[in-house]
Amino acid sequence: MQVTEAPAFFVDLNLDQIVAAITATKEEYALHSYFYTPLLDIDSIYYRHEIMRDLEGAGLLEDIRHFAEQMRTMREQLAKADKLHYTLQKQRWFLSAVEIYCVAVVGLADVLTATQLRSRGFLAFRDYLTAYVTSDAFQLLLQHTTKLIDDLSSIEYSMLVHDSAVKVQMYESEADYSSDVAQTFAKFQQGSSKDYRVAFTEWPDMSQLEAAVLEFVARLYEPVFSDLNAYCAANEHYVDAIIRSFDREIQFYVGYLEYVFPLQRAGLRVCYPSITVDKEVYVNDSFDVALAHKLLSAHSAVVCNDFYLKQKERMFVVSGPNQGGKTTFARAFGQLHYLAVIGCPVPGSKAQLFLFDKLFTHFEKEETLASLHGKLEDELFRIHDILQHATPRSIVIMNEIFTSTTLRDAIFLGRQVLESIIRLDLLCVFVTFIDEMASLSDTIVSAVSTTVPDDPAVRTFKVIRKPADGRAYALTIAEKYRLTYECLKERIRA
Repeated sequence: MQVTEAPAFFVDLNLDQIVAAITATKEEYALHSYFYTPLLDIDSIYYRHEIMRDLEGAGLLEDIRHFAEQMRTMREQLAKADKLHYTLQKQRWFLSAVEIYCVAVVGLADVLTATQLRSRGFLAFRDYLTAYVTSDAFQLLLQHTTKLIDDLSSIEYSMLVHDSAVKVQMYESEADYSSDVAQTFAKFQQGSSKDYRVAFTEWPDMSQLEAAVLEFVARLYEPVFSDLNAYCAANEHYVDAIIRSFDREIQFYVGYLEYVFPLQRAGLRVCYPSITVDKEVYVNDSFDVALAHKLLSAHSAVVCNDFYLKQKERMFVVSGPNQGGKTTFARAFGQLHYLAVIGCPVPGSKAQLFLFDKLFTHFEKEETLASLHGKLEDELFRIHDILQHATPRSIVIMNEIFTSTTLRDAIFLGRQVLESIIRLDLLCVFVTFIDEMASLSDTIVSAVSTTVPDDPAVRTFKVIRKPADGRAYALTIAEKYRLTYECLKERIRA
């Protein structure tokens, strides 16, 4: 079953930005449900990996783009035909749309036949498409389409215009005197003359006069136009359902690959993760995908991080200075796992990630007047709801909770929350300003966002495994700029 609304954690993890960027130019395909629906088993995830790998090799992606463009042109033809007023013109546009479809399908079948495919998805679709294009039904459609186009293209007629009357008749090889007339009067030409020819309008709909002329032509060539009428009625639903579904679904894969290609061109790594039901996870050279796109657009560097949890380790407690990359680390952890369970390559050079059942996030929200709860009370309600629904197979990401209360209360409440999470034995990233939380259990790994050793005011945005050192970064910066109490007193006396 596909989910039609974004999961609650999408905004916290900036996944909404990723999906918005991917789907911005693909609105016609309604791809959101593919991004909103996690896969439930490892084999389904690897099934998508195989398709992505096929698309990355041997120029197949460009061939799929060409097929998609043809199908888009076909739909545009049908949409325009639907807006036209005159039946005969509608039918000719419909015929053109079917022609585009036939060419696109045959071309795709040829491409897939000539491509070294490995994925189960593409191999199965190639078998289906090969059978489809060689079927009697499709061959009949193709032959009938070609014959009608040839028959219509061969129609010739003459128009006799006298005063306000127009007579339409079959062309009977009457002599064409246009070249003779032009040659006769060429000797009288003096310089360039004004061009009195009237350009045809580009508006697709015919005028009443054009429609009337076409009606007369249809009477003159009644067998051809009767055939066209029967053709349109018989082939109203000519697009194969499986091919229509493929045309839409493949855009999920194409869209994601197009999204990560700029990152790869910039030197960042993207890999296909191993998926595990164990809780030992790791990633090398990972980063926040949404943030990376913004930084690259601004020509800024992207900082990558490694992490791993092994044996009985279940949780990262991340501490360190403000604006040091703690929240970004937490977001990246969530992004990695969610992108993995929808079958996408993930940011990093190598990864093993957990097949979770539910993902929960708790990020600070602004207090609203519409709420009858205070900020602390609202946090407690939200955290209680997470702990009620989380299971040992869940992932929980909490970002600096209880900042609205006193340090003593924050330590007490934070300890209660962590103990509940530890009892659930789930994977968690817990970002906090309270160093004491990092030593609460041996299932906890302390991670610290670091600064430049010689200049603590400068963040490296690297998060590494190390004990929380309780360092007062604010005091360090104050000392650097001589803004401590003692320094200020000395400067005032001076």
